[in-house]
Amino acid sequence: MHRAGFVLAGGRSERMGRDKALLPYRSATLIEAVASHLKAAVDRVAVIGEPHKYADLGLPVYPDLVPGCGPLGGLHAALSLRWADWNLVVACDMPELAAPVLLELLHQASAVADPDQACVVPVSEGGEPEPLCAVYHQSCLAVVARALTEKRRKMKVLLGELNCIYQGRWPARLFTNVNTPEEWSHFERDGGL
Repeated sequence: MHRAGFVLAGGRSERMGRDKALLPYRSATLIEAVASHLKAAVDRVAVIGEPHKYADLGLPVYPDLVPGCGPLGGLHAALSLRWADWNLVVACDMPELAAPVLLELLHQASAVADPDQACVVPVSEGGEPEPLCAVYHQSCLAVVARALTEKRRKMKVLLGELNCIYQGRWPARLFTNVNTPEEWSHFERDGGL
């Protein structure tokens, strides 16, 4: 199974007040930590974001093809590269994410009999799907492109248009993202660093 991984880092981080992908995390940055989990799970890893911001990471960086469309634009850019049949797409701001979760999602994808417009999406213990930590088959590109054209940008709405396999009941903390200085301080205070 050909598989690739993409870290979505195209957001403006307005609520954080600075680029959250570059927040110091352990001995590196938050985006580097997420990328290291992807590297443990897939053959190739790239960043979807502004190339001038992330050129020093040692990874290929590709901009959104349709700027200003949020995570859906990032997913579109990743699938448009056509690197692999299965594409693991993860937001850059999930500090608690772990490689075993990603490997399990890919294992589930390898068992999909009909990959037409398929995706494997983890579900948190609260029942929420996590579309920004999911595996998308290349065949999803047409549906993603149509959603962009029609200005339907909500990722959870997109899931309703795809043949999704919802996987597991994972601890919600694994998918916690940090969007504000307060959330980051809370994460640091609780021993995340």
